[in-house]
Amino acid sequence: MSVEPRVNEQIRAREVRLVGPEGEQVGIVPLERALQLAADVDLDLVEVAPMARPPVCKLMDFGKFKYESALKAREARRNQQQTVIKEMKLRPKIDPHDYETKKGHVVRFLKAGDKVKVTIMFRGREQSRPELGYRLLRRLESEISELGYVEAAPKQDGRNMIMVLAPHRAVKASATAARGGAPREREAGAAEAPPAEAAGPAGTTGE
Repeated sequence: MSVEPRVNEQIRAREVRLVGPEGEQVGIVPLERALQLAADVDLDLVEVAPMARPPVCKLMDFGKFKYESALKAREARRNQQQTVIKEMKLRPKIDPHDYETKKGHVVRFLKAGDKVKVTIMFRGREQSRPELGYRLLRRLESEISELGYVEAAPKQDGRNMIMVLAPHRAVKASATAARGGAPREREAGAAEAPPAEAAGPAGTTGE
């Protein structure tokens, strides 16, 4: 939580290091003198570095400063590119049709500027064949290489193997432009549930 600086009579130090309105160094002066100088030029005395010894104070229009700071903060939030992480689940022996369907979802997510966490789910004896999942992830990586890249390499996580794909910068910029530069509704880094047809563990075991 931000705390507003002390202004004018709120300042408690006996003397301050004074900075003029254009950033010029005035030097160390008694607080009463600094307040008088501020009054003479119709500005505020603002404590900008309270932890310094003596604290640093600057002559400025504090109301204008607060207004401009609020505008900059609002503009920064508006321009912030927030990231959504989608999830796609596959089986190591997924049939070709289901694979193409799920790859289509991955392509759509990347084109929208989203990251994709691809999860290979192992069951039973499949857990002794991690190379099946690894090959499947590498195949997917190769086939979507024009749209994205591997941000997090395949890694075994219990019964699952996980890889994270991210869109290329140009792809994400294009997606942002298509949205008119509007920020995503979800918070940065928040995982979003995929559509029902994209989230289920499709594919056969082939056992």
